[in-house]
Amino acid sequence: MPAEDTYYLSNSRLAVMGQRSQQRRAEETEEQRNSRLTKMAQRGQERRAKETDEQRNSRLSAMLQHARERRLNVIEGQNHHQIQTFMQLELF
Repeated sequence: MPAEDTYYLSNSRLAVMGQRSQQRRAEETEEQRNSRLTKMAQRGQERRAKETDEQRNSRLSAMLQHARERRLNVIEGQNHHQIQTFMQLELF
């Protein structure tokens, strides 16, 4: 099987898995949701407890970069809105 076919087949499987997960989450009760989130939080705490200083620094650096990108996107969105507003005012 060509690599491209394998790639698309893999993505198709992942999409189906994602849809099934979404469906399960949509049908779960509040108690089931709380249980799932508690388990996720516990696994995260265990993973962080085992990480090295280098891994911790890398994780925090990635979080910082992500926050910077989000702020930049907000600023770009605000600028776009201001430009659109200005252009509308100029047209009238």
